[in-house]
Amino acid sequence: MKKTLVLGASDNPDRYSFRAAHMLKNHGHEVVPVGLRKGQVAGLDIHTDRPQADDIDTVTLYVGTRNQPVWYDYILDLKPKRILFNPGTENPELERLAHERGIQTEEACTLVLLSIGQY
Repeated sequence: MKKTLVLGASDNPDRYSFRAAHMLKNHGHEVVPVGLRKGQVAGLDIHTDRPQADDIDTVTLYVGTRNQPVWYDYILDLKPKRILFNPGTENPELERLAHERGIQTEEACTLVLLSIGQY
């Protein structure tokens, strides 16, 4: 299973990050939810700081492109194997920085990848 940090996690059931956290957990993946507001998602506390997490396989982004630069160092320092850019989060600059550090990137929807068994 792939330990996944959900960046932009929310306790709002209408948000895709909420759905992704639940779906990831239901598929047996360990979830680290990080967001701007405290709350819970998929039975987990949402971190509002920048928790150090080891062995992150995937960072799945639910933060818009213009709000991502403040997260660059944090994301890259986690040294994930890949970064998933969900629809609306595509960012050529962050993709380039990730590639320079040997981190794979993918422009894809976490929910779709999980539902078709391609996560």
